[in-house]
Amino acid sequence: MTRQLIELSLPTDYTEDDLRIMIRKETGLAAFSYKIDLKSLDARKKDRIHWNLRVWVSDNEEGILATGEGERLIIPIVAKKRAAIAGSGPAGFFAGYVLALAGFEVTIFEKGPDADKRYEDIRKFETTGVFTPNSNYAHGEGGAGTFSDGKLTSRTKNISKEKRFVLETYVAGGAPEEILYLAKPHIGSDNLRKVIPTLRKKFMDLGGNICFNEAILDFRDTSDGVKVITALQELNSDILVFAPGHSSFETYRMMMRRGIEFDPKPFAIGVRVEHPQTLINRSQWGTEYLSGVKAADYKLTCSASSGTSVYSFCMCPGGQVVPAGPEANLSVVNGVSDYMRDSDYANSGIVAGISIPELTGMQLSAAQCLDYLENLEEKVYRYKNNFEIPGNTIRDFILEKVNKKVPACSYPFAVYPSNFREYLPGQVITALREGMIDFSRKIKGFEKGIMMGLESKTSAPVRALRDETGNCIGFRNVYIAGEGSGFSGGIVSSAVDGIRIAMKIISAHAG
Repeated sequence: MTRQLIELSLPTDYTEDDLRIMIRKETGLAAFSYKIDLKSLDARKKDRIHWNLRVWVSDNEEGILATGEGERLIIPIVAKKRAAIAGSGPAGFFAGYVLALAGFEVTIFEKGPDADKRYEDIRKFETTGVFTPNSNYAHGEGGAGTFSDGKLTSRTKNISKEKRFVLETYVAGGAPEEILYLAKPHIGSDNLRKVIPTLRKKFMDLGGNICFNEAILDFRDTSDGVKVITALQELNSDILVFAPGHSSFETYRMMMRRGIEFDPKPFAIGVRVEHPQTLINRSQWGTEYLSGVKAADYKLTCSASSGTSVYSFCMCPGGQVVPAGPEANLSVVNGVSDYMRDSDYANSGIVAGISIPELTGMQLSAAQCLDYLENLEEKVYRYKNNFEIPGNTIRDFILEKVNKKVPACSYPFAVYPSNFREYLPGQVITALREGMIDFSRKIKGFEKGIMMGLESKTSAPVRALRDETGNCIGFRNVYIAGEGSGFSGGIVSSAVDGIRIAMKIISAHAG
């Protein structure tokens, strides 16, 4: 049996028969099996948009053998230890899952409900405006990522075996197999709602336990481990892993009170922009529809004259802008899209990369940075004392005017005309305006879109200090993973960080 790696170019609407014909032509094999290794869209020439495929081909008709995609994650079995995890987002779940595979007795504490109940509460919220604490776009099983599009791209380097483990785990839970080879893999929020309960069952089949609607309120570092304190119980554990995501500020504050050191870190702040999806398709493809491709996306960057980086964030083709505030009196927007990406709108965060000390011109503590951001999010909410959000056309924002009426959009509540200078810092406004001008040159019709709300959850504005073992500085059995560590910023990178912390814990207890 032999195998070979070949590269092919195929039309966007190719069929499996088309692919097999191309493989036969390229290899000369009459009988074979194949496995796609990588698939990416080449749209550089609008008159010849096509898929580029890298394919493993074997002369064994029974099936392709291992494709040489790099070493796999090896999880050793260690002596039974108890581990408590705060948070069920990608970092918390994968830390707990890997520890359970290693033989640990793992309990995940999630402040919100399971994914099904969370979905019901979100639908009720968007219909009635009744906000449910701890069960919303920010909180609940799966973390914020469950209801924020489900993109699985990552810029983190040297994570191939961990990333492969994450993607294969999602596929085993019911995610589309294509996420293993697409250059821009995407599950979709609708699929994630089904995958996450399946993964929960796999975790529980390993002996794992998950406590919904139960936040870790406090902890005590003891001579033989950590005492975990919730409103319902006190649990003695050998290990405690915090995975609070970007929005659990009360957890951050509790950690600070207990002596865990945090520093302010750069993050980004701005707005959501939205366009008709057909406008983006025409700009990127030269046509409103392209058979075999769901919806066009974009990635934009600009360096403002001040040196501030302005860029698109979490671009959601065929998606919706949603109210993603973590608390009832905070206004934040985010973008989501389902697997088919078939809504009429495309949205993206357009943000300026900056730190809160830079914004204020003062040396602030990590706790003061949390306060600053919450005050800003509350200020936007207080304009209407509900989840209506400010908006303007991009063209009028560039012209430093306010449109009398905001065009129709996907946001579930009202969007009212507003001057963004009323709540965004001046240096952010200046940088965003330069960015919008630049992006209007790069994407035809970009200035016809609308901008809305406050995009302030690109990442956490603080990071905990941890040592080479993964422990929080000054602690022996207390770890932090994901957003709050400062080493992740999305589903994949957060999951990978959780895995790496779990592997450090396993290594420390091996033998």
